Amino acid sequence: MTKRIIVTGAAGFIGSNIIRALNVRGITDIIAVDNLTHGDKALNLADLSIADYIDKHDFYDALLSGHYGQIEAIFHEGACSSTTEQDGRYMMANNFETSKKVLAYSQKTGARLLYASSAATYGASSTFREEPAYEKPLNVYGYSKLLFDQVVRRNLPDLKTQVAGFRYFNVYGCREQHKGSMASVAFHNFNQFMTNGSVKLFGEYGDCAAGEQKRDFIFINDLINVKLWFFDHPEHSGVFNLGTGKAQPFNDIASTVVNTVREIKGLPSLSLEQMVKENFIEYITFPEKLRGKYQCFTEADMSQLRHTGCDIVFSDVTHGVNQYVNELYTRYQS
Repeated sequence: MTKRIIVTGAAGFIGSNIIRALNVRGITDIIAVDNLTHGDKALNLADLSIADYIDKHDFYDALLSGHYGQIEAIFHEGACSSTTEQDGRYMMANNFETSKKVLAYSQKTGARLLYASSAATYGASSTFREEPAYEKPLNVYGYSKLLFDQVVRRNLPDLKTQVAGFRYFNVYGCREQHKGSMASVAFHNFNQFMTNGSVKLFGEYGDCAAGEQKRDFIFINDLINVKLWFFDHPEHSGVFNLGTGKAQPFNDIASTVVNTVREIKGLPSLSLEQMVKENFIEYITFPEKLRGKYQCFTEADMSQLRHTGCDIVFSDVTHGVNQYVNELYTRYQS
């Protein structure tokens, strides 16, 4: 019998998808923790079953005092995820100090902890492996995530219960509509195409041709399946990459968006060259403000995760974005 579960960042993109997946399993004794200053996020919880909602400002000290009873696991997704936030004190309070409190509670009570780290810990690195030599964050967000990963690593030999961190790469999928500029490329490409009939991508930059900058894009459904695999395998702790292990260009995202919408409308598929020729995809000059600060390539080394025995199969962009666009189109029409 599953005991109570806590999900922080519950109204966010990944937190709400975790709750949805737990609900599918019949698990509803869930305490949802978030900050609804921006109230639109509440819509991510509206169709989910939870036992209680707690504001994050009231939660952490109450947790440490044992206010919520016996907890089986904490999915700790709550954080400031803006890579452009410059207030370091705010970032460290939100991302580092709260995480330390949850870890302390986990080790005191035996509650398992599955938490969100980030590929931002790698920053300017060209190798994306969970080793200090490759961890070079470019901003205080990446540093806040790295610092907690380092705390977890130091404590791994003495852990009394499961603690697993996941370095998310570029995640896309439903329930991200509240994220504004931080939403996925697929989300923005879809809305551009539906509004303007074209998708805009960065033109050539560095060694990359137009639209050929590559990222490791992971579909939210696959990410959640991995999180639940670890939930089902409490013997595994550590810090793990969570991407697909295969970088794909932004052109693949844009062309899948365009062709999926065309397919829904009963129109034939087009090649990338045809899309560019007919202005369905347009390339804009690479922004000056991003020069020297932009990752042209990310690709998760998945060896450490696979070594645990986790055998989740990841969708490539063609399949994942196609499914996502079909879901977005249904909502767009309603």
